[in-house]
Amino acid sequence: MDLSLRLWLIALCTLLFFSTTTIAADMSVSAINDRTKPVGNVHLEGTAPVVVVTTTPARTGQAVYDQYCASCHNSGLMGAPKKGNADDWAARVSQGDAVLAKHAIEGFNAMPAKGTCMDCSDDEIIAAINYMIKPN
Repeated sequence: MDLSLRLWLIALCTLLFFSTTTIAADMSVSAINDRTKPVGNVHLEGTAPVVVVTTTPARTGQAVYDQYCASCHNSGLMGAPKKGNADDWAARVSQGDAVLAKHAIEGFNAMPAKGTCMDCSDDEIIAAINYMIKPN
């Protein structure tokens, strides 16, 4: 191989090596601040930590039903009582609200716990039950 070609290849490899290392290391002030920002907080004994509480408004019974319950309770899949059908709900309602809520929250037979809405509150599940047992 020709000496000048070798020198050009060595120079090209050196250039590529140093250009990639400078691209990889962003040394701007904002980049350094992002890399070195705190990942947590320290609270000294005797001081109360700041607690941030976020609340989301409760979903309506219809919203929970539409998203989680309709797939089974519209068609009566696997014996699920149909929405608004008094005959389907009569035996369940006669057991009382507490039993109905317990079965919906904990699951019963083919009914999964909370109808698969694991982030629903108990009140939202009860609202969905009340929405389903209302006559159409």
